[in-house]
Amino acid sequence: MDPLLSPPKPRPGDRVAVVSPSRGLPELFPLPFDLGLARLRERFGLTPVEFPGTRDLSASPARRAEDLHAAFADPEIKAVICSIGGEDQITVLPYLDADLLRAHPKPFFGYSDATNLLAYLHTLGIVGYHGGAVMTQFGRPGAMHPATEESLRAALFTHGPYRLRPGTEYSDMDRDWADPASFLTEPAMSPAEGWSWHQPDRVVEGASWGGSIEILSWMAMADRCIGDPARFSGGVLLLESSEEMPSAQEVYWILRCFGERGLLRPFGAALIGRAKAWSFEQPLTPEAGLAYRREQRDAVLRAFAEYAPDTMVVFDVDLGHTDPQVVVPYGGLVRVDGPGRDITVHY
Repeated sequence: MDPLLSPPKPRPGDRVAVVSPSRGLPELFPLPFDLGLARLRERFGLTPVEFPGTRDLSASPARRAEDLHAAFADPEIKAVICSIGGEDQITVLPYLDADLLRAHPKPFFGYSDATNLLAYLHTLGIVGYHGGAVMTQFGRPGAMHPATEESLRAALFTHGPYRLRPGTEYSDMDRDWADPASFLTEPAMSPAEGWSWHQPDRVVEGASWGGSIEILSWMAMADRCIGDPARFSGGVLLLESSEEMPSAQEVYWILRCFGERGLLRPFGAALIGRAKAWSFEQPLTPEAGLAYRREQRDAVLRAFAEYAPDTMVVFDVDLGHTDPQVVVPYGGLVRVDGPGRDITVHY
């Protein structure tokens, strides 16, 4: 596959679009959204610009697509950032104007349900950025996590290599976004054991692709933005699971289907996000959460053993739904150095 275009970066003082391509959750939960906007202004020196559907839970897929078109076409807008994820962004894709987006490439930041748009831009030859939503990373209670802020600042404003570092702490416990008290203190953190390497006997350097495992499975069922798996040859696969906390069995089934489609074998390496193991619906104890993550790891390794046995796999990379979160370019160059136990992304 030909190298993708990396759009020009914003600079402090520039205007950036804030959009809700999935759901207008800022209407329901303004506290983390407004906090995230304030940090974009005060800590990053950017001017966030809301579009009509950003705080509108009732915005149709067509209207959300209109917001995206307006954000990308506006020459004063230098980057586009998601407010939050959701579960129906796939319904927006048919309304997108590929020619318009291709003609006005801009850095796009999002993850989870934004896997849809990241993959769509990838098909247009545009590098995106997996991570950095307004309500979660920018709007984190108490303060932004230093590792998240450093990664976002580098991804937003700089070019070139950026070394990821294994996390020393993490949190995956949510708070009530409707309660102002939730934002007075930072989340309680637990010690992290760093990355776990499987078959770290080589160096893989290639373009990244992937995202939320659940969203990727929906895209595969709808036949959206995947195409010929051969185009990912030698690349780096990104996988992470959401707050829905899919079972290990479900993760294996999804990856088995990917394997049957030939979607695992082309990648030389896979980076697996630290699995979120707590939600309001499933408030696992720390011990149960550890077991959940181990079971998911075993499910991933089982699928790769069956369909891509030579792939190098790195677990517990902070690229998903847990805190802190690092930004990974989507379609950009990623270098995974197994012998050196090093991961370097290129912003």
